[in-house]
Amino acid sequence: MSKDGGIVGISDHGGWAVLVTVAPDGTLLDRRRVELMADDLPALPHHHEGQMLPPDEAMALVERVRVSAEKHAVLALDAVAMAVRNIRGVALRNCQQLPPTIAERIKDYRARNVADWVMYRKALACAAEARGWPVHWYDAKKVFAAADKALGVGNFDAHFLHLRHTVGPPWNTDHKLAMAAAVVTAKAFVD
Repeated sequence: MSKDGGIVGISDHGGWAVLVTVAPDGTLLDRRRVELMADDLPALPHHHEGQMLPPDEAMALVERVRVSAEKHAVLALDAVAMAVRNIRGVALRNCQQLPPTIAERIKDYRARNVADWVMYRKALACAAEARGWPVHWYDAKKVFAAADKALGVGNFDAHFLHLRHTVGPPWNTDHKLAMAAAVVTAKAFVD
């Protein structure tokens, strides 16, 4: 990985995400919050709005949100690519397995509780892959311990707090998760 390259760690939510880009040594290169859908669309169509609509309308709504998410994911990664040269990949939270169709996801209680997050992650993954950036999936429950090891610090929390004081707000839990994922993925590239 070249010195000016980096990994984009992503902490996603319903309709938005925090992207933190780090160099191979863990140096912060970029951070940003991005919207992943149009303002006039609901963030959680599987989980919330789709539950109140007839099935055909619910499926059409989910599809409109998915298309918007894909468009906004491309725009978000375009912005990162303009700010940081030579992006080497992205790190995204693992996706849960879901039923194959929108109708099944809306009906299934467990599926509808995670389907929107999976939709946004897949939109970001597709946008990254379209740019030729590899996608690395991480386990949010294990990534902080892995970041401790990757950075060679005894405590990623302390490292993060120091960085938080240095760069200033916004710098919160989502930034911490995204940075940890990016650090772990960057370390995997240089090993």
